[in-house]
Amino acid sequence: MKISPSSSVDLSKFAKPHSELEVFYGLPRDVKFCKVCNMSNQQPMSSNEYAHSNSSKKSTLSFDEHGVCHACNFNKLKEDGEIDWDERERELVELCDRYRKSDGTYDCIVGGSGGKDSAMQSHLLKYKYGMNPLTVTWSPHLYTDIGWKNFQNWLHVGGFDNFLYTPNGKIHRLLTRNATINLLHPFQPFILGQKTFVAKMAAQLNIPLIFYGEMPGEYGEKISHKTSSYAAKDQEVESEGFSLDYLGDKDVRDVYLGGKQIGEYLDEGIPLVDLTSYLPMAPDVLEKKGIDFKYLGYYKKWVPQEAYYYAVEHTGFEANPVRTEGTYSKYNSLDDKVDGFFYFTRWIKFGVGRTMMDSAQEIRNHHIDKQEAIALMQRYEGEYPSRYEKEFLDYISMTREEFLATCDKFRSPHLWHVVDGEWKLRYTPWDQAE
Repeated sequence: MKISPSSSVDLSKFAKPHSELEVFYGLPRDVKFCKVCNMSNQQPMSSNEYAHSNSSKKSTLSFDEHGVCHACNFNKLKEDGEIDWDERERELVELCDRYRKSDGTYDCIVGGSGGKDSAMQSHLLKYKYGMNPLTVTWSPHLYTDIGWKNFQNWLHVGGFDNFLYTPNGKIHRLLTRNATINLLHPFQPFILGQKTFVAKMAAQLNIPLIFYGEMPGEYGEKISHKTSSYAAKDQEVESEGFSLDYLGDKDVRDVYLGGKQIGEYLDEGIPLVDLTSYLPMAPDVLEKKGIDFKYLGYYKKWVPQEAYYYAVEHTGFEANPVRTEGTYSKYNSLDDKVDGFFYFTRWIKFGVGRTMMDSAQEIRNHHIDKQEAIALMQRYEGEYPSRYEKEFLDYISMTREEFLATCDKFRSPHLWHVVDGEWKLRYTPWDQAE
């Protein structure tokens, strides 16, 4: 779909010399692509969502002196003998032996939707390692048919207990609309809930061990391959790992949800109780209860395509019958009708779309090569997600014109320009490869 600038855009901001172009979000001015996987140095890393406003600055994917990204270097460690996978397996067995219960209560908890990763993770823990996991799910905004089917198959074919939590629908829609208008981040309410819900359930039910899936280093987060924990504050490792978002010493009124401070919601008459689902618990709760966090991907060599085949065989997982918009795959992030707009808006803000992300991961796992990935990006990168457009726009109470005009406000001039009346990225991996 050809997308032209909305009438409110000041095109002069996009016509300045390179050195004078405005750069949004604290991104690097000079756009570079990984020499191995094509990933852009504009790719944002995780940040504390409770501080996320329209003036927030992002940390981005780091590159080494050879032009190779941290994600590629992290993944290379899985192949070059640096990691002793037999020893990691022994560590996992010892961990499970330490936490396994024999009284019929849950000894670990796995968050997920029934997608390939959570399906494999929970099935391995229960049926190979003899654990008794509780699975917990923070509901998507709008279930897709295939997403709901895979969720049900996870429980009924795979065989698991599950808590499904659906937040206040009216509030969730409001936060999603605000996150779109203020941050161009329609997935933020889901991310906040997903990130806090698992830990809250573990604390409430006194489940001592939380398992997460692949390690964030797989996607470029600065975490050591020696870090097994989600929040490794007391381990002697090369990095602290990936920690939960907390409010710190902030007054709750100053915390941001959907790019808007909670105090503003309270002043508008929304009670705090309607927003607490999105807020974290105090960090000392987990410490007092002795709840541990582990990445299963620390112990098991994580390959997304293999997770897909495992889930198909053991939990009845089904790929999408049609290609996922914005990419070439059929088995990633299938459960939410908002998914496509999450990836589309990231492409608008950072010039990093779904095909770039999927193909980079498949290069790192030796399923495709760099040139195949470029061909796929030329075909699918930045594709407008029209399949669920009506449901999404109805959900956030916007027209297509209003949504695209909102997108234009978040285009960084150092990334975008207008060619023959159409928005185009200034830099692409295929241009730099020529």
